[in-house]
Amino acid sequence: MRIGELARRAGTTTRTLRYYESRGLLPARRAENGYRTYDESDLRLLQQIRTLQDFGFDLEETRPFVDCLRAGHPAGDACPASLDVYRRKLAELDGLIGQLQSIRAEVAARLTLATETPEPRCEFGGTP
Repeated sequence: MRIGELARRAGTTTRTLRYYESRGLLPARRAENGYRTYDESDLRLLQQIRTLQDFGFDLEETRPFVDCLRAGHPAGDACPASLDVYRRKLAELDGLIGQLQSIRAEVAARLTLATETPEPRCEFGGTP
């Protein structure tokens, strides 16, 4: 298939596909007429990249998954390097969740303190 069809089927743009090609994530095969050509395996690569990006993975983090698919594995997460990326991403997410829980607890404590004060601390155009 040509680049326009691949972009349409993958739900992306031809510009994005050219960018992925420039980054070495998408193969750069050309027909005799000079047009880029792609097959179903390229669509699978793109679907893997897009799924991971939807999960918050940056483009470089998708590389081991793409390499795994290119090596002939049925899934991009069947290789040790892909599993390592999953582990790093989970650790990163756990850290972010911990930070957010701390911030939430602090905001909740301040709200509780503010609402337990019997008199308003300031006035700004409202009734005291």
